[in-house]
Amino acid sequence: MYTHRPWTVRQYAGFATAEESNAAYKAALAAGGKGLSVAFDLATHRGYDSDHERVAGDVGMAGVAIDTVEDMARLFEGIPLGDVSVSMTMNGAVVPVLAFFIVAAAEEGVPAAALRGTIQNDILKEFNVRNTFIYPPAPSLRLISDIMAYCSAEMPRFNTISVSGYHMLEAGAGPALELGLTLADGVEYLRCAKRAGLAIDAVAPRVSFFFGISMDFYAEVAKLRAARRLWASLVRTHFPEAADARSFKLRTHCQTSGYSLTAAEPWNNVVRTTVEAMAAVLGGTQSLHTNALDEALALPTPFSSRVARNTQLILAEETGLTSIVDPWGGSYAMEALTDAVADKATAIVAEVEAAGGMAVAVVDGWPKARIEEAAARKQARVDSGADVVVGVNKYVQEAAADASGAGTAAAGGGDSGGGGGGGGGGGQVSLLSIDAAAICASQCERLADVKARRDDTAVAAALEGLTTAAAATPDGSAGVGADTNVLAAAVVAARARATLGEISGALEAVYGRHQPVSSVVRGAYSSAYDAVSGDGGGGGGGGGGDSDDAEAAEMRRVAEQVAAFGVDAGRRPRLLVAKLGQDGHDRGAKVISAGFGDLGFDVDVSPLFATPKEVAAAALTADVHVVGVSSQAAAHRTLVPELVRRLRSGDGTRDVAVIVGGVIPADDYPMLAAAGVDLVFGPGTRIPDAAEKVVRLLRERGGDALR
Repeated sequence: MYTHRPWTVRQYAGFATAEESNAAYKAALAAGGKGLSVAFDLATHRGYDSDHERVAGDVGMAGVAIDTVEDMARLFEGIPLGDVSVSMTMNGAVVPVLAFFIVAAAEEGVPAAALRGTIQNDILKEFNVRNTFIYPPAPSLRLISDIMAYCSAEMPRFNTISVSGYHMLEAGAGPALELGLTLADGVEYLRCAKRAGLAIDAVAPRVSFFFGISMDFYAEVAKLRAARRLWASLVRTHFPEAADARSFKLRTHCQTSGYSLTAAEPWNNVVRTTVEAMAAVLGGTQSLHTNALDEALALPTPFSSRVARNTQLILAEETGLTSIVDPWGGSYAMEALTDAVADKATAIVAEVEAAGGMAVAVVDGWPKARIEEAAARKQARVDSGADVVVGVNKYVQEAAADASGAGTAAAGGGDSGGGGGGGGGGGQVSLLSIDAAAICASQCERLADVKARRDDTAVAAALEGLTTAAAATPDGSAGVGADTNVLAAAVVAARARATLGEISGALEAVYGRHQPVSSVVRGAYSSAYDAVSGDGGGGGGGGGGDSDDAEAAEMRRVAEQVAAFGVDAGRRPRLLVAKLGQDGHDRGAKVISAGFGDLGFDVDVSPLFATPKEVAAAALTADVHVVGVSSQAAAHRTLVPELVRRLRSGDGTRDVAVIVGGVIPADDYPMLAAAGVDLVFGPGTRIPDAAEKVVRLLRERGGDALR
């Protein structure tokens, strides 16, 4: 496959300000990168300007902040957009971001017709896993139809959708579940194209896919092989009018797993990423992102990013992997595994279609529940040692075995799930730290400057036009005029210097903002743990029957401790699991909720995207013993101290324990302790260990905790 053209090295990047990200892009292109992949911050994803009260801890933290056309122009300053392919991971706020991109390029002399690249625009998976949606499912799909129609007419070189399975894999889906749900999403998007009045042969060749690559090496190679076969079959079955051979071809980008990275002995992550990259290449990916070794601890540094990129260059230039078209062709084992993955994925697609398609399935919620159950089962297998993670549950260095501080930090995990505790063992790595307050202040200042210099009358008129277009009944024969096409109207608003928040707000005025319902998976964690420890099948990590018996005894012991606390306190220990700010990555929160619930805790889950004020109010209303905050995007530095202040101040409030888990750099532990956080759990926590520590904490606190 790569004998004439290697895969594209496309590293996902973006942080802090547009200038800093721009410098990183230029350096990446100069060092061998062939395309750009833009990461936006969570405020941008969720359609908020940087000065909104809900995003104080999120601006510039997990991607670049974009509020205006000027920010987009700074992001790509000096980069020839007519020559460089740009991939943008954007879904919820796809309309203003794409409009800004079009206007910024035009003002630099690059017409829309010359732009190359891809916008992810895959909103269905956001309702299942990543949660960076803004509007409800139905109007969100209408926006996709409008984007397809506009780009087909105005941007023929630009791909309007990249159907992502990566985030499903990261959220807990196995390869077959990821593949089946992703292909079902692809079918739904082609239906969106038909509703926009587009011919399938005009759209299908420009649909691309995006898969995650885990440490399940052979299954991942098989998944990519099966994906090509199944996509051709699905297009042929559901869209018989397709005649162009390109409509049946699956093109994919891949990214190595973030979940597989560990905080313990982080240098081992270079090996993990290399293995996953090889699986992607041997499976035939068209482009690839390799994760950095320190991403279980913090945002990647320039050094770790360079190692990640060089991993691909070494595979491409030094190994001979590009000299054989299909190294696995004819292998009985691989062909059989490909058939098995394909059969499982086909059954999942059939289940989605029988339910009425993915647009109906996401409303019903069963794909999301299926992924959450898989995540809980996976955590149980890691916790029990059935699935080995070197340096975490086997071959653990003594220094990393217990990274807990004096009532401040506990060895263990949160959102990444697969990592080890607190950065202990194997040598320290230098971590990137971003000053959220400074970035937010800078963005707010620039935002105010744009608003001061623009024509407010023109902005108001453009936003009114956008609202009119959003309210118009979509009609595939109506063309792409600004009176009916939302993206066309947004381009007009962007030229007038409407901000991202204003454009998103105009659409929200018509469509509303989607509010997901939180739930807790029951029984999946305990049943998976019992299955492993009860049948002597502990795998390489379990070490055989004696170890299995010990694991089962541990679960019983912790459950008994939880039950004993309930007897002494007059009620079971009650935990509120919360996500603060706009971080929608909720695998860790869901797994902790499932595991603690199965061990006997009463578990409440706060709504996503909550403020510290809202979480504090929910905790005090529910009279919980402990609030557990799950963080993956570094907002803990700003939002957790505010939460603690709100919980422990004012008349009539009681002393609620606060614990934090997720991607928390060890350097932040003292700051969190000083703010009043009782325990910190880093990536890789075993749930029984965490539950035992929490029960011990509640007993030590006495008083309120036992009333």
